Amino acid sequence: MEAAGGAAPAPAPARARPAQPQPQPPPQPQPKSRELFRSQRKESEGSVDCPNLEFEYGDADSHGAELAELYSYTEEPELSNNRRCFEEDFHTQVQDRKWLELDGAQQKAYIMHLLDGLEVVSRDKRLKVARAILYLAQGVFGDCDNEGDVLHWSRHNSFLLYRLGTFTAFLELLNMEIDNSQACSSALRKPAISLADSTELRVLLSVMYLMVENIRVEQEVDPPEWKTCRETFRMELSFPVHTEEPFALLLFTMVTKFCSGHAPHFPMKKVLLLLWKVLLFTLGGFEALQVMKVRKREELGLPPLPEDSIQVMRSMRAASPPTYSIELMEQQQQKRGHRSRRPLVKQDSLDIYNERDPFKNDEAGVDEEENDDVDSGIEGELDLMERDAIIPTMPAQRLPIERVSFPKGLPWAPKVRQKDIEHFLEASRNKFIGFTLGQDTETLIGLPRPIHESVKTLKQHKYVSISDIQIKNEEELEKCPMSLGEEDVQETPCEVLYRAMLYNLPQYMIALLKILLAAAPTSKAKTDSINILADVLPEEMPITVLQSMKLGIDVNRHKEIIVKSISALLLLLLKHFKLNHIYQFEYVSQHLVFANCIPLILKFFNQNIMSYITAKNSISVLDYPHCTVYDLPELTAESLEAGDNNQFCWRNLFSCINLLRILNKLTKWKHSRTMMLVVFKSAPILKRALKVKQAMMQLYVLKLLKIQTKYLGRQWRKSNMKTMSAIYQKVRHRMNDDWAYGNDIDARPWDFQAEECTLRANIEAFNSRRYDKPQDSEFAPVDNCLQSVLGQRLELPEDFRYSYELWLEREVFSQPIRWEELLHYQ
Repeated sequence: MEAAGGAAPAPAPARARPAQPQPQPPPQPQPKSRELFRSQRKESEGSVDCPNLEFEYGDADSHGAELAELYSYTEEPELSNNRRCFEEDFHTQVQDRKWLELDGAQQKAYIMHLLDGLEVVSRDKRLKVARAILYLAQGVFGDCDNEGDVLHWSRHNSFLLYRLGTFTAFLELLNMEIDNSQACSSALRKPAISLADSTELRVLLSVMYLMVENIRVEQEVDPPEWKTCRETFRMELSFPVHTEEPFALLLFTMVTKFCSGHAPHFPMKKVLLLLWKVLLFTLGGFEALQVMKVRKREELGLPPLPEDSIQVMRSMRAASPPTYSIELMEQQQQKRGHRSRRPLVKQDSLDIYNERDPFKNDEAGVDEEENDDVDSGIEGELDLMERDAIIPTMPAQRLPIERVSFPKGLPWAPKVRQKDIEHFLEASRNKFIGFTLGQDTETLIGLPRPIHESVKTLKQHKYVSISDIQIKNEEELEKCPMSLGEEDVQETPCEVLYRAMLYNLPQYMIALLKILLAAAPTSKAKTDSINILADVLPEEMPITVLQSMKLGIDVNRHKEIIVKSISALLLLLLKHFKLNHIYQFEYVSQHLVFANCIPLILKFFNQNIMSYITAKNSISVLDYPHCTVYDLPELTAESLEAGDNNQFCWRNLFSCINLLRILNKLTKWKHSRTMMLVVFKSAPILKRALKVKQAMMQLYVLKLLKIQTKYLGRQWRKSNMKTMSAIYQKVRHRMNDDWAYGNDIDARPWDFQAEECTLRANIEAFNSRRYDKPQDSEFAPVDNCLQSVLGQRLELPEDFRYSYELWLEREVFSQPIRWEELLHYQ
């Protein structure tokens, strides 16, 4: 009521202006601009009033979709080439029979024959054999009648190939291709790189990807030997036996080599997809991570988690999109009233205004002011078009808003940190007693009864994280290295990977972000940016409009898949490293921040996000395995434009949620990084993402808005009360976190630089203590026995005896003995 009362006097100046005719003409061109944006919206298949998106977040998309994304549409002719190579060789070994008709022993014998063919010297012959093996991994589609059969035989053959040692053989060939300097120099000399430059690499990576993905995916009907095979393969990829490094590190090396410009022909999409799936297979997905987290809390003696976050998010419902009616009328009045901040319409529609949100009217204006001029102009027009379409159905819109309100009771149990209790008691003691007791949270003498009750409630909801225990243990190890002895480090796949990545980790993070920047839809083409299209562009560029449209869709799809794989693998790394050890997570996080990951993600979201999520950059009839078993219909411009009938693009929504989760991970409890969000004006960018009616995406957007509300000022909070209400409903509460008021004692700007420096020093101390093990350490045992020391044989150089007397004179006799210095070491 106070805000509504404060807004009432403002319309008076606007009421004095109705006699002015000047502002009337400008609205006339609006229908044309609205039509323009309607057509643009129609082209991008974005809905004006976004419906609820039936999206279920998971480790990956459906099995068939994940296999289909391995191939570009320009690679389609190679499928028949693989089949031809297989059939030519197969019919020389097996007469008048199909692969599906062979028994297990015959299939094994033929695969062993193919593996022998990989040992030949001729590069062309090796490639033909590799293509024949790829055809087997693709599911011998020439003998199948439907897509289900292709996927079944693809899985069957992948397990068979692995048991016979195919993956190891292909790993050796991949190492040879990576070190092939002739191919690298040839690609560097070419003005334009195409599919032909990466043929061998693409075949090898495709076989390895199909084997990893088919073996990784579990199904209820899998026989016991497949389950055993899966665990063996996981161990082989996690703990390398023949090499010193895990397989994932080889793929990271390929990424850095590509970004450095030494190997521009590497097929990056396939490398990144394989890297993501190897990490997903070896480290475990999100549900496996939750199980590991529960188990680790039990081992550390911590209470169980208050809820299963995965299940809570699945049960959440999306919030209603903002009601645009009032905002539309306000904008129209602003055009008539020289952009008056308090137009007449508020007074005229006061009843509706009070029924709705009393602060909603300023939301668009504040956003536009905070955003840059170009983006605010485009988004303003786009919002105007959306609001215009919703006005006629304003009464009908009110019922859904009330119906989808959140159920009684908040979805998350509140949490309180030990630090929060200490801050609360420190403030209470200063107020009532006049002095503090440091970190003592037990002594409550002299404090009034309500403070006792408050402390009791805070302690009931106290949450101790695994990270808190790890930081505490690390402090003790730094303080008492001798008495506590060596740390017992469990050899997990995550620990092995971190140790292998440690010394080149900054380069890996920079390379991944470079590729992400090049693949982002908001990026402008620059001469110095890396070329990520080497494995999608054909040798001969399209000459017809239809071919150009098909290639355009293929290029956009290619970029979307790259964004999906990078966002997924970065999130996996962050989550697993955080569980394994908090300082491993902080090391990766800090290098991502130093490499400008925060502004890069914000730049990604600074677009029409609904258009991106509903983009239809796919041609379903060309997707594997559909294109292998059905005759392709004739493609037309209309069929390419129509796309599929899906409500949204799974991979794009998946990528958006992953990037938001990464941004949350980087900024949580880091005030300096939260200030980066404020400095880069992320609030209007993030608020536009709330238009997507998907509960999980909205949750992570609201989390990012919540952590910066205290820095955005009272006017922003007053103008965005709908957003503030959504934060209250959906985001977890910290009991004494006054995020909505801006009085947080942690929000002191002069501590920001010190915060990052302290964190960096702790990370370096951790890495040095655990991973740098010099032989001559100051803590190495010392032999104090005079007899044994003098009895040791020392290897002296041959010329030492000739200069022995000179050495004695210079180093012993001429040096004064300063006995008093011994007193300093007592």
